[in-house]
Amino acid sequence: MNEAINTIATTISETGSLSFLESGLFWGFFGAALCALLAFIGSARGVNIAGEAAAGLVTEDPSMFGKIVIIENLPATQAIYGLLIAFVACGKLGLFSSELADITLLQGAFLFLACLPMGIVGLFSAIFQGRTAAATISILTKNPNETSKCILITAMVETFAIFALLISFLLVNFIIK
Repeated sequence: MNEAINTIATTISETGSLSFLESGLFWGFFGAALCALLAFIGSARGVNIAGEAAAGLVTEDPSMFGKIVIIENLPATQAIYGLLIAFVACGKLGLFSSELADITLLQGAFLFLACLPMGIVGLFSAIFQGRTAAATISILTKNPNETSKCILITAMVETFAIFALLISFLLVNFIIK
């Protein structure tokens, strides 16, 4: 991996930073980083929203902590999905091998676009899932034995993140063989 980073640094220093923007590697790595970043932001916000509701319930009834911790952390899964796509894309670019892949600008642009579904859907679905989790946590204030229903309701939003994960995974694997 250090060799790959040295190759990138050498390319930038030899050709100038602006010409690196015209390389397929730049757009491929940018897509991978953006995918992870957007999913991380969405997950952080979603867990924050659910955490605020969870804190209110635990303040009233500390024994509920074990029941709500799973619901609160469900929006974090989008970060895992974004990271997975970023790792697959970086693998296709040769980051984990002895040398970087030789890809065209068009392939890099396609790789950038292939990472976007998971990044964008991860951002929004994690936030929406956090809002749903907060709503289901409020159900537990009146019905503490409905945890499984609350988890299921919150997990339904996850379906769209899984669809995005699948489409980005297929596209990333299709672009560079």
